[in-house]
Amino acid sequence: MTPRGFHEFDSDDYEEYAAAFDPLKTDRQARRKRKLKPHHTPKKSREQQLAELADVDAIEAGLNITYTPARHEAEWLASSLQTFFLQDYIRDVLAKVKGGKEANVYRCEAAPHIGMPFLAAKVYRPRMFRNLRQDHRYREGRQMLDEAGKFIKNNEQRILRALHKKTSFGEQVSHTSWLMYEYRLLQELYAAGGAVPKPVAIDTNAVLMAYIGDADMPAPTLNNIELSSAEAQRLFNVVLLNIELMLQRGWVHGDLSAYNILYWEDTITIIDFPQVVEVVTNTQADHIFKRDVERVCDYFSAQGVGCDFLEIAAELWDKHVGFSPNERL
Repeated sequence: MTPRGFHEFDSDDYEEYAAAFDPLKTDRQARRKRKLKPHHTPKKSREQQLAELADVDAIEAGLNITYTPARHEAEWLASSLQTFFLQDYIRDVLAKVKGGKEANVYRCEAAPHIGMPFLAAKVYRPRMFRNLRQDHRYREGRQMLDEAGKFIKNNEQRILRALHKKTSFGEQVSHTSWLMYEYRLLQELYAAGGAVPKPVAIDTNAVLMAYIGDADMPAPTLNNIELSSAEAQRLFNVVLLNIELMLQRGWVHGDLSAYNILYWEDTITIIDFPQVVEVVTNTQADHIFKRDVERVCDYFSAQGVGCDFLEIAAELWDKHVGFSPNERL
């Protein structure tokens, strides 16, 4: 189906989407908390539940949302973040800090035990709203991940058939895998000391991570920042180190540029990893890698850093990969 504009979304579309990505289906703790007691009133219909979740004053549903979303955004947002409320990661949704082609990012009040005042919730748009062109380029060679972050085995025929036929279940599996790749790479890079947000939790439609910024504003992206030549050189070196960190683990960011690098208090943070490319099995990995390096060099060249993207890309690729994907295949 061709993605439609957000304004064309209606409740019938949401019913199918919400049923497929209901966090209560996969989270046992949430189910236990929502389990009805004996002689309790009958369970409310799905329509009634969504209506309550969409209500910004639905405190009894566990969602204390200060941010005022649009009507259909409210349904989508409440459904996507409900598990994070129930598991006491977040206490409130304070503001939307970024709207993108794949997802919106919200500043949330973190629960006290988290140890930081805010968390960023990256909430993916329903499939019908997503606008990532040619995503098959990034998926090529990537084995599917399930909701636990484990590889789906080749003998799991039901899942493989659904993926091949692109059924609603197959789309759900594909969607889940897309999120899990971002979360797993964040975990790997953060553990290795990479300049990425600390990952906190994941659910069927959202990733929760450290928030970069303060109560007044989120960290701006690097393309909005003018640097001194010395500062630009220092940060360019940091970006290259992170590019190498990914290559060492067999990954290319896939969409790296100054638009996906945050700048805050003289430091940078690289974001947006769902389209990571597998170096060994993706036949376009070297071309996508060169494009990443070129975009990074475009920004830093304008800030006074001398850099040849072809030379840098070739040197890093030879050092950490040493072959073209077509040669390996």
